[in-house]
Amino acid sequence: MAHPTQRNGAFSSTGLSRFFALRILFASAMAFALFLFASVFLLASDTASSNYDNMGSYGFGSTRRSVLAVKSDPLKPRLDQIRKQAEDHKSLALAYASYARKLKLENSKLVRVFADLSRNYTDLISKPSYRALYEPDSLVIDESVLRQFEKEVKERIKVTRQVISEAKESFDNQLKIQKLKDTIFAVNEQLTKAKKQGAFSSLIAAKSIPKSLHCLAMRLMEERIAHPEKYSDEGKPTPPELEDPKLYHYAIFSDNVIAASVVVNSAVKNAKEPWKHVFHVVTDKMNLGAMQVMFKMRDYNGSHIEVKAVEDYKFLNSSYVPVLRQLESANLQRFYFENKIENATKDTTNMKFRNPKYLSMLNHLRFYLPEMYPKLHRILFLDDDVVVQRDLTGLWKIDMDGKVNGAVETCFGSFHRYAQYMNFSHPLIKEKFNPKACGWAYGMNFFDLDAWRKEKCTEQYHYWQNLNENRTLWKLGTLPPGLITFYSTTKPLDKSWHVLGLGYNPSISMDEIHNAAVVHFNGNMKPWLDIAMNQFRPLWTKHVDYDMEFVQACNFGL
Repeated sequence: MAHPTQRNGAFSSTGLSRFFALRILFASAMAFALFLFASVFLLASDTASSNYDNMGSYGFGSTRRSVLAVKSDPLKPRLDQIRKQAEDHKSLALAYASYARKLKLENSKLVRVFADLSRNYTDLISKPSYRALYEPDSLVIDESVLRQFEKEVKERIKVTRQVISEAKESFDNQLKIQKLKDTIFAVNEQLTKAKKQGAFSSLIAAKSIPKSLHCLAMRLMEERIAHPEKYSDEGKPTPPELEDPKLYHYAIFSDNVIAASVVVNSAVKNAKEPWKHVFHVVTDKMNLGAMQVMFKMRDYNGSHIEVKAVEDYKFLNSSYVPVLRQLESANLQRFYFENKIENATKDTTNMKFRNPKYLSMLNHLRFYLPEMYPKLHRILFLDDDVVVQRDLTGLWKIDMDGKVNGAVETCFGSFHRYAQYMNFSHPLIKEKFNPKACGWAYGMNFFDLDAWRKEKCTEQYHYWQNLNENRTLWKLGTLPPGLITFYSTTKPLDKSWHVLGLGYNPSISMDEIHNAAVVHFNGNMKPWLDIAMNQFRPLWTKHVDYDMEFVQACNFGL
């Protein structure tokens, strides 16, 4: 008899075997069922497809078939990729053409090359044989046509990339050139602005009154107020020497006390017979007292000095003098006195003409010499920024040939011609004057007053000054109207009589200066200013009366 344990083990093995056999049988049945179901489904699909194909002859199913066919065509992504590459390189060619124009390469063939490349892409895509590839009613994509399309696109892409590669150096160089031009332009703008600001600052420095000069004028005026009896000529008879035509007469118009004294000091020091020289000093009413004290405190080696104010000449009023009448004009006052700093620096060439000194009667008195000194025949006009270096009586021996104004000409080459001082686009100026006529300088001018009266030069000056009220004939100042007034009545003098430029030109030779009868500190760098040129300043300072107590008290020249 078998042991119970053995019987149980035999039973367990038999059960497991049956269980696995049943599972295998079930899986086989399921697989057969799935195969049968799939076969039936495929058979049904073929039948449906046949039915749709039969319906195509009636024009109904063809559209749906073609759409499904295109969407599922494996060549479609390839076509899209090729077309995208063509479009991208077309855009790239257009971009380079536009960039070439921006870099100003219009004259180069690069612009045309890139434009042609872009047009070639457009023509290629628009070919009828290739355009059919994109039409929605196309049933299938012809692979041979697609290959040809791809070949042509790749050829154009190759050419495009080659042209870009070759042109890259030109673009880089042109870009560098353009950047350099932009940099140069920006630097030039900054330079121009700096020049204008520098010119404006220089103008302010030139027209400002140094503290020592202001101090001197105040101390002299204080002396005049403290001792009026010592310095006043009121009620006294006019000395006959002041009207004696046989003597050598000078006219000096200035509101600068120290400058006027240097002119007189230098002229007297170099005069062979100083007692035959008469100096007519005219200033404004504010500086009259200081001038009187300055010239009364010394005897000037016997020379004769008359000090008067502009206001003492009663005929100089707005009804007679065009400049005084124009000064009452609101437009002219606005031009001079309502300009802001930012506006003043816009035009460097006109900046200096906005200085109100050009409307000062002291500046225009030179046009009224015959009326101011009716008994004189000849007179020498001197600016207050000159220094006399030798005896000037030789000027009175010059034959003026009937001319009114003896002056040193300043033209050389095309410089300092009439065209630089007047507006020759104005028909009246163009008709009356020669633009190439030689200019001359104010500062030392010898006037024949008899010839002046004969030629009626003051009337000529009034005529042209009235015409220029709106400043269309010339910029403001006294030289342009002087050039016009004495256009045909000026006698050129030897250049050694008058050397100019010590106030702006450092390259004047010392030999030329030493040989000059008169040196002129015209320009912004006046010798009494801190901005004066050191090599020329001693020519002026040696004539300053440093022994005068008022000069010492104001630390002048330190």
